[in-house]
Amino acid sequence: MNATQTGLLAGLILGVAGAFGGFGAFLIVLVLGAIGLVVGRVLDGQLDINAVLGRGRDR
Repeated sequence: MNATQTGLLAGLILGVAGAFGGFGAFLIVLVLGAIGLVVGRVLDGQLDINAVLGRGRDR
């Protein structure tokens, strides 16, 4: 299991632990899962956060 998968799993588990039932819980799990996925991709080196934020290296 790489950091991307671990981050996604951690986000989903935190979402489930923080919310109990309903559409609001679904949204919380979805958002935390997405955040976990992004953090995992950054840690794996698959996502350059500077490119996403518009801060290129050409300065």
